[in-house]
Amino acid sequence: MMLADLRKLSIRKQVKVRFRLQNGQECVVTEHGVAQVPGLKTVPDFNLERELASSSEFLLEPVAPAGAKNPPKPRSIGREEMEQLAMAAPTAGREEREEE
Repeated sequence: MMLADLRKLSIRKQVKVRFRLQNGQECVVTEHGVAQVPGLKTVPDFNLERELASSSEFLLEPVAPAGAKNPPKPRSIGREEMEQLAMAAPTAGREEREEE
């Protein structure tokens, strides 16, 4: 599973994906597919791809529509389930190739 897979998943499912970095910080992949490390002010001395490879727990936060009375609750999932979700999400390229 690559960071690009998480980005695609977050856009398609409209969720924020959070995972811990080894240095104690957290990476958030927004519902727009942007990977952010809150509080980071300088060029990092780590690689997000490598950090993702070592992550074993993820938090999925569904983005609630404006004015929703009962927003969906965040849920914690393990690496295996995250990989299944990320790989199950179809990509535009795969769909086009299958039709040809």
